[in-house]
Amino acid sequence: VQLVESGGGLVQAGGSLRLSCTASERPRFGYAMGWFRQAPGKEQEFVAGIGWEYGTTYYSKSVEGRFVISKDSAENTVFLQMNSLTPEDTAVYLCAFGELGSPDFRPRGQGTQVTVSS
Repeated sequence: VQLVESGGGLVQAGGSLRLSCTASERPRFGYAMGWFRQAPGKEQEFVAGIGWEYGTTYYSKSVEGRFVISKDSAENTVFLQMNSLTPEDTAVYLCAFGELGSPDFRPRGQGTQVTVSS
């Protein structure tokens, strides 16, 4: 599968950004799409995921209540609406695709940079 991400950029603290990721193929039953992030000097972190069949959503505690993940099934596209951004959200955001709950669910995109200034 090939993933194409877009929507990153520079924003002030408290602002919002919306990321998009389009897959070259439809996720299979039991698959999900989502986002990880990689900040300088930190381990890669799961951010959010969405099950493709039923739309069940999953969030890390660090973003729950601020970020919203959604999908457009017809376009094989997942979105991440990021609100109330803080400098701690600065990272490369990587789109993920794979079988939910398995190591197969992992980043496969090039990533898009999100920078939040204080």
